[in-house]
Amino acid sequence: MQINTCNGFYCDTFTSNSPSKPKIWTEDYTGWFLSFGYPVPYRPVEDLAFAVARFFEKGGTFHNYYMYFGGTNFGRTAGGPLVATSYDYDAPINEYGFIRQPKFGHLRDLHMAIKLCEEYLVNGDHAHQSLGINLEADVYYKTDDDCAAFLANYGSSVDANVTFNGKLYFLPAWSVSILPDCKNVIFNTAKVVAQKSISDATSELSLSTSHWSWYMEKVGVWSNDSFTATSLLEQISTTKDTSDFLWYSTSIESDEKKDAFLLIQSLGHAALVFLNRKVLAFGYGYHDDASFNISEKISLEQGNNTLDIISMLIGVQNYGPWFDVMGAGLYSVILADLKNTKEDYSSNKWTYQVGTEGESLGLDNTDLANSSLWTRGASVPTNQSLIWYKSTFMAPEGKGPLSLNLASMGKGQAWVNGQSIGRYWSTYLSPSTGCTDHCDYRGTYDAQKCQSKCGQPAQVLYHVPRTWVHAGENLLVLHEELGGNPSKISVLTRTGQEVCGHVFEDDSIPVDLWKSNADSTSRIPEVRLTCDQGWKITSIRFASFGNPKGDCGSFAQGSCHTDVLSIVQQACIGKKTCLIPVATAKFGNLCPGVTKSLAIEALCTS
Repeated sequence: MQINTCNGFYCDTFTSNSPSKPKIWTEDYTGWFLSFGYPVPYRPVEDLAFAVARFFEKGGTFHNYYMYFGGTNFGRTAGGPLVATSYDYDAPINEYGFIRQPKFGHLRDLHMAIKLCEEYLVNGDHAHQSLGINLEADVYYKTDDDCAAFLANYGSSVDANVTFNGKLYFLPAWSVSILPDCKNVIFNTAKVVAQKSISDATSELSLSTSHWSWYMEKVGVWSNDSFTATSLLEQISTTKDTSDFLWYSTSIESDEKKDAFLLIQSLGHAALVFLNRKVLAFGYGYHDDASFNISEKISLEQGNNTLDIISMLIGVQNYGPWFDVMGAGLYSVILADLKNTKEDYSSNKWTYQVGTEGESLGLDNTDLANSSLWTRGASVPTNQSLIWYKSTFMAPEGKGPLSLNLASMGKGQAWVNGQSIGRYWSTYLSPSTGCTDHCDYRGTYDAQKCQSKCGQPAQVLYHVPRTWVHAGENLLVLHEELGGNPSKISVLTRTGQEVCGHVFEDDSIPVDLWKSNADSTSRIPEVRLTCDQGWKITSIRFASFGNPKGDCGSFAQGSCHTDVLSIVQQACIGKKTCLIPVATAKFGNLCPGVTKSLAIEALCTS
């Protein structure tokens, strides 16, 4: 028996192909993958929680996040085309293994709330009620007076007050409230009370004073393994994906010194062109269309001119229809004179070389670290194409993972102690528009809705697992394809984190404290702050009870302010976790009639 399933950002309206089969969501996208040349996509947790709550509200039985734990595409394992090395996916746990807040905490609270409704969802009788335009209730009854309910406002712009079972409830736009006893709201997808992360404290080790060595690669054919053909070969079937690179080399005969136009067409993904062993042009595609054209005016010498083109893969297609036959490499090379007389070189005699010389020599291997192949001098050459760099560094203290900052480099691949940390492409900037710091979670999400880092590289920090480095000197090798400055590379490690909590006195209590039929006076919300493993709260940066202004990282005292710094310090300093009730009984009622909140910013370090 086959069971069809749902993948996507929303699956509440999905129905299985038989009423006897369960409603299964196999891939709930917590964000989206990162591609070179694109902004960084992210998905607001309010929308993600809304999607999950709606799925279970509508009879969902099984749900799986994609991704819950972000990762890293080390080596050449990144899919394509042009998918970046980082596969963080804006996941609740990032590619370094650190918790991303508030996404982790808000989803944790959501699933605890759904768990409280489990007996009703599994064994109850379902009833649907319309509460107005874009407003509804889905109720699961065990008996006539024993039920759990989901109240939904699936409109994207208008907040609403609804009456359910004779009681008034406030439903923000694009939200679901969960009532495990059909009376009390224990969770609302749009109200985030989980702690937030503000920023990370890091230490940085610059490699500016490191001793660098280098190796300049030969352009074009470099070994006896080359072969010829009288056509332009498709790249992937030629290299068998053993390398990102395929050299296409030919000769252009000219009876005189003259100018002409060179027209190159490629299926993808990038190509660097050399005329008479000198860099002429660089062309590349992008993730949604990896094909590209190069049109360049050239100056030919009388006699023989060499044309060498290194075609570059940046991840092979790994999903979608016909993904296994997606090609790469050159398919047309035309030379046109100034009178527009064209000569097609596509069927010329071409010499092919799979891979680069440095790959063949194994320059990334640790056993060649002291080889005489490397050149060493007082001044390292920068902004050179097809050059290998080598240096060493001392790993920063600590046990946490490291980042290699490659913002100063062009395009290539890097290795630490012989382990490839992946492809980099720091010079490929994303478009300068289309990003927002505060993306409205309301309304249907797609991968282009919420983006950051416009006008910047998609990725400059590259994950180096701590297990890949050791005490003493560690070997760093880079293959730079376009040109960069290795002396500006640095190694970073995380040494602390700034965390924040902001909770109102009328917010729900923590889900894990909820008890059915509890006295309403005992339902007191609280701010919870927790440091990542190995760290403790060492200072309180801000604390105010009243109506603080701003948001995490930019709080300021409001017109109603009670100084609670000493109380918060006593409760939190030196602890991994602290809990502070948000109650006037604890802090006093300085401003009667004002709905008050408690805002705290704290620093966690070792």
